[in-house]
Amino acid sequence: MGKAEFIEVIKNRGIACSLNEPMKNHTTFKIGGNADVFLLPGSENELIFSVSEAKKADIPYYVIGKGSDLLVSDRGIEGAVICLEKMQGINIRENTVTVLAGQSMASLCSCVQKAGLSGLEFAYGIPGSVGGAIYMNAGAYGGEIKDCIVSARYLTKDGVVADIKASDMGLSYRKSIFQENGGIILSAVFELETCEPSEIYNRMEDYISRRKTKQPLEFPSAGSVFRRPEGNFAGTLIEKSGLKGERVGGAMVSKKHAGFIVNTGGATSEDVKCLIEKIQKKVLCDSGINLQTEVIFIGR
Repeated sequence: MGKAEFIEVIKNRGIACSLNEPMKNHTTFKIGGNADVFLLPGSENELIFSVSEAKKADIPYYVIGKGSDLLVSDRGIEGAVICLEKMQGINIRENTVTVLAGQSMASLCSCVQKAGLSGLEFAYGIPGSVGGAIYMNAGAYGGEIKDCIVSARYLTKDGVVADIKASDMGLSYRKSIFQENGGIILSAVFELETCEPSEIYNRMEDYISRRKTKQPLEFPSAGSVFRRPEGNFAGTLIEKSGLKGERVGGAMVSKKHAGFIVNTGGATSEDVKCLIEKIQKKVLCDSGINLQTEVIFIGR
């Protein structure tokens, strides 16, 4: 089965599918060439079917959420991109929250706040999906996903749906077992604490106001570009190297927070990559610290 047959099978199943889809429309960086095929499964079964058919057709596939940590090649992505945006749903039973992987973190935080459940306030301003947040063990303001997740349901690389406990997920700083085992997160269960909705709301508003003050939310970006080096902060090292405002094409080191690279308009993936390399070389020369990227590079 070739690409044409794969597309026909997908469309016959009723799964949303488009060709030559601009990936700049599906990443927070607003950068990236076209994906050969772009799929939007609306359920767990549709996702499993899409992955199975891609394997049968020997078509490479990439699973994404809201594209918040991605830098897509200017030359696009060969094969199929499977976006989980439509896989949304939240179920609350007492203190237990079950949520599908495509749900945005912001909407999940708002939902549990109204239900009087605390523990996810730190994640309110995180622009990604639940699946992406687990994949990266996202965190902010002293909180991390690992602090409140109980378990997850995922599709193994062998096509089997399995459950995994939080203790087996290998959750550490911006790491999870899913980065190694090729698993696709389908849903997750969180255990939260009862609290007054107004108190939760106030904490969320405090965090989001801090973000607006300290982070360049007015520009497209992928969030923090570099992992935090042990005993230091990437933004601090970059600022000490005099790189705030440094530019390559349309990509610029944020003047507000040096840990961010922003798209000032028309930035290409190559612009960003060149700027990342320039930062790494300068910081290594000045401090002896080799900054490692947090952003994920995909595509041709």
